[in-house]
Amino acid sequence: MNDDADVTPSGPLAPGFEPARDALVSIFKDGLERGAQFAATLDGEVVFNLSAGWRDRQKSVPFDADTLTPVFSSTKAVTALVMAWLADRGVLAYEDRLATFWPEYDQAGKGATTLAQALSHQAGVPGFRGGWTGEDWLDWDKTIAKLAAMEPFWDPGTACGYHPLTFGFLAGEVARRADGRTLGTILREEICGPHDLDYFIGLPDSEHPRCAALTPPRAIPDFGEITDVKRAAFLSPWSTAGRGQKPEWRRAELPAANGHGTALAMARLMEPFARGGRLADARVLSEDAVAAAVAEQVSGDNLVLPYDMSFGCGLIRARPGKPVYGPSARAVGHTGFGGSFLFADPDRGLACAFAMTTQNPTLLIDLRMRRLIDGLYACV
Repeated sequence: MNDDADVTPSGPLAPGFEPARDALVSIFKDGLERGAQFAATLDGEVVFNLSAGWRDRQKSVPFDADTLTPVFSSTKAVTALVMAWLADRGVLAYEDRLATFWPEYDQAGKGATTLAQALSHQAGVPGFRGGWTGEDWLDWDKTIAKLAAMEPFWDPGTACGYHPLTFGFLAGEVARRADGRTLGTILREEICGPHDLDYFIGLPDSEHPRCAALTPPRAIPDFGEITDVKRAAFLSPWSTAGRGQKPEWRRAELPAANGHGTALAMARLMEPFARGGRLADARVLSEDAVAAAVAEQVSGDNLVLPYDMSFGCGLIRARPGKPVYGPSARAVGHTGFGGSFLFADPDRGLACAFAMTTQNPTLLIDLRMRRLIDGLYACV
């Protein structure tokens, strides 16, 4: 491949899914992407797993099926799966208070915050007011202590404002205290390992050479009117976890923001939400656990993102007349900063994911996503 405008994706493609491949080709032809994977399963069967372009900025290493990509907030949907797995086994319940497992969290009016509220961005702690650095996010204990002590921006449960990084610490600390293992360890030992899925929250050093290098966006996202809440969540120097894709960032467990994986693994991890709890031939969740995870917890205008949104327990939900990921009003999924996405459509038994290298500043749905999803639904 010497010309991105003439890229030919590699990987399996089932008959009838050529429009999905053509959509992937189109984003390269129009200069919207340098390297990417696009994958989907239908009723538990892989219908395509396509890779194209270049892993590195010098365009010397092909982006292939083994390339791992950091997918930022698309990680939240995988964290939602882990929390659903724990709830399904009675280790915790969505209606539990965080302070039941984490007594130190019962400070500054936060004691009644439930896990469901935390997973649906209602906890009132989307970021910190100050006294923090980007590198501090890589210190789990320090972050947990600051979260426990802080005064919320709003009374928990009374509003919804997207929690870009703190979401993962709230979920991860409850998981750790309830189960005894970190969330990334649970994912590896109970889901990814047994099902041979190439996805990590907390990337081992041995896997770092497989990672794609991202090209950052050239502009700041449009958050609308800037408020103190938006500054804390996204727009302060300390709002992001360090700078660049450094080894210490890759190996840290940030269950909201630094999952690394392949698009095929991401699609597989969405299958339980598309197929009543099944992943390939195995049952991962009960049907009741799926229903509880995807049920609407809150909807309406978001205090951080400039959208009217609906959230389940860690998942962005579609609504009748307000689709997000394809036409299904029951689809659930998540988008990652820069353009990655993964979703499940239970009406069709469809799971899909996209991982990419060229980040843009669109926050939820960009041109690439629209083309790829349109191409996919032309096939199903």
